[in-house]
Amino acid sequence: MLFKQKLGQTNVTSLVERVSRFTVILKNPNKRTKPVMGKIMEAIRDLPFTARKSITFDRGTEFVSWPHLQAEIGTQTWFCDPSSPWQKGAVENTNRRIRRWLPRKRDIRRCTDRDMKVICDHLNNTPRKCLGWKTPAEVFRKKMMEELR
Repeated sequence: MLFKQKLGQTNVTSLVERVSRFTVILKNPNKRTKPVMGKIMEAIRDLPFTARKSITFDRGTEFVSWPHLQAEIGTQTWFCDPSSPWQKGAVENTNRRIRRWLPRKRDIRRCTDRDMKVICDHLNNTPRKCLGWKTPAEVFRKKMMEELR
């Protein structure tokens, strides 16, 4: 997610688990690939493999070091076709939800990691119709517990 250019290069990466809609958002100081991919790896490294089996990226330059993701933690990577946001619809819908708290005009540089966590907690603990009125956190937890058996 990008913000007004006059506010600097700080941006947000949103990760959305496809089935449960469980969301993690990561604040990045810029769009350089190594720090962005490093944060993604740090965020998902400890998840069970089934929760990080694959990631679909858009065509942003911050994702060019995707081979490191595959090599270091075994996550398969895919890329959307150019100008095809519907291929990652859950992320686009989630970004629209996140904009309630992080509008384009907000100075994201002033947001802390704690602020990002509060937004994630709100998203992950809001019941969703598409999940049978369960929360993303409940569905994700249940899915992970089933994988551990």
